[in-house]
Amino acid sequence: MTERKRTPWVVGVSGASGTPYAAAVLRGLLAAGESVDLVVSRASRLTLLDETGIAFRDAHWRDDLGEWLGRGADGKPETFARPELDDVRYWGAGDLAAGPSSGSYPVKGMLIVPASTACVAGVALGLSKDLLQRVASVTLKERRRLVVAVRETPLNGQTLRHLVALDEAGAIVLPASPAFYTGATHIQDLVDFVAGRVLDAADVPHRLYRRWEGELGGSRTARGAGGGD
Repeated sequence: MTERKRTPWVVGVSGASGTPYAAAVLRGLLAAGESVDLVVSRASRLTLLDETGIAFRDAHWRDDLGEWLGRGADGKPETFARPELDDVRYWGAGDLAAGPSSGSYPVKGMLIVPASTACVAGVALGLSKDLLQRVASVTLKERRRLVVAVRETPLNGQTLRHLVALDEAGAIVLPASPAFYTGATHIQDLVDFVAGRVLDAADVPHRLYRRWEGELGGSRTARGAGGGD
């Protein structure tokens, strides 16, 4: 019997506010049975500490990731059951010799959630100043799927030009912009909508939000019934 070849999604977490988006995407990937390679930038550790109180440590990444994925978007611990992390690999942001830094390392693509404007600029300009940017550059050159969930507002002209450059290079630019037609009643619903759209862009099945079915007033019906899927 031949062993199944591991072909993960690389998830890059940059320093923009929005670590609950990353957690929801990671939970969605693992729930769908996908393998994950995780890169957490140095700047994102500060954001994660500020938004959740979790100090993400290289030597204890499995414990810290488990705690992070258990938290809800409101910061409440143990909102979600901690998923199995057996098929998650973690690579330090400064490890430019890591597997995903090479185009010969097999991956399905990369999801940057959230993407700061600094991250967007670095990827658009091909700077590869850390592993996150390097993997994004490799993803583009290998013509693999790259989803960039930019989370900043307002956007200046320079950042808009960088986003256009990423689009022209083949990336999917996906602003972290929640919708309200799904019948959201909690902050987690808004986070899950954005995470679900990221997974949609990666063709990963999920049930994170209620899809539009062409019925006006559907969100009010969903709220009255206790929410969507």
